[in-house]
Amino acid sequence: MPERSAQDRLVADGYLLRGDGGVRTTPRWQAAMARAALGLQRGGAPWTDLRLPVAAALLERYAEAADGELVSLVEEMVRVEAGELAPLLSGPPGAAPPP
Repeated sequence: MPERSAQDRLVADGYLLRGDGGVRTTPRWQAAMARAALGLQRGGAPWTDLRLPVAAALLERYAEAADGELVSLVEEMVRVEAGELAPLLSGPPGAAPPP
């Protein structure tokens, strides 16, 4: 039996949703990211890399995952998150990017 892709697993576990517009995060994933970001903020983590809160959120669910599997899950979720955040970070057309 072939292994599921990281995206298939994240869809099956309710973190991603496939639709006509592509792959999107779900409220379940957004809540996991909020908990991870809050934990990092409370811990004083000086992070600017999206991989850190994504990895922290995924470790909440996949603590026993093998290293390679966790890397695949983080890479897939960072790809989707970056796509969803890009329009928010770029602002309206013609606007200067945020500092």
